[in-house]
Amino acid sequence: MALPVSTISTAGTASAAQIRRGRRGDGAAAAGFLSPSLIGLLVFTTFPILASLALSFYNWPVLGRHTFVGLKNFQTLLHKPEFLTAIGNTLLFVVLYVPLNIVISLGLAVWISPRIKGRGFYRTLFFIPAVTPVVANAAIFSLILSPNGLIDSLSQTWLHRQAPNFLGSTTWAMSAVVLLSIWQGFGYNMLVFSAALDAVPQTLSEQASLDGAGNLARFFRIILPLLTPSIFFAVVLTLISSFQVFTQAYVLTGGGPGNSTTTMVVYLYEQGFQFFKLGLASAIAWVLFVIILVITIFQFIGQRRWVNYDQ
Repeated sequence: MALPVSTISTAGTASAAQIRRGRRGDGAAAAGFLSPSLIGLLVFTTFPILASLALSFYNWPVLGRHTFVGLKNFQTLLHKPEFLTAIGNTLLFVVLYVPLNIVISLGLAVWISPRIKGRGFYRTLFFIPAVTPVVANAAIFSLILSPNGLIDSLSQTWLHRQAPNFLGSTTWAMSAVVLLSIWQGFGYNMLVFSAALDAVPQTLSEQASLDGAGNLARFFRIILPLLTPSIFFAVVLTLISSFQVFTQAYVLTGGGPGNSTTTMVVYLYEQGFQFFKLGLASAIAWVLFVIILVITIFQFIGQRRWVNYDQ
């Protein structure tokens, strides 16, 4: 027997109301679960970012009166030789570190291809430095690179001459920081490239091999173009992290000798936490942010020319 139209309409209305109440309940439950993370994001991330932006326009010592100075902190930085040296040191580190990190990571990922025995062991072995505390790695490297350390002892034993003073020479100190950073960071990109290699269709390489292509031709003409999205991802993240290098330089050399390894973040730390110039330190942070932002934007614009997203 057919139900009256009014009954059907009432049932449909009740059902829609229940659905709306259920959705509101789901939204409230989701907000409750997300609220701890959102509160943490606001308190420990958003508020400090906005506070540092405000501080950059003030002369704000830890003790004493703070005064609004506008853009004076930024003008002061542009006329400080130490800050310009820190920018140069940071750029030098980036130029040395990023290409070496990418090449070494990609080379090791290709080496531990699916055909090698003990692939899982090598992956774990190469990734261990990435999860080891940077301070511990820096302490070990200081023992290896310091005068009368491991390298100096081996050099005197085998070559009968002293090794360069890696940590006390303005010529070699940045190389030591780069070496430590590569040891610390290559494992992550190696895993990224290894996963990308696993996703490359083997049929393409096999077809090229049947057509007479050698190993190098298959790699550069088939495999490498398919890896460009992963390479772009790794380059962007590695470049951003390299501009923020601090622990390696601070623990290994203390920013010295002289100012030869004083990076922008090391200089920020000195101004903010040694000389307590919080306004100037905040200005350094925002200059660094703008530099990273501009370079990242150019990377995303330029990736259209060399990144291949076709599979």
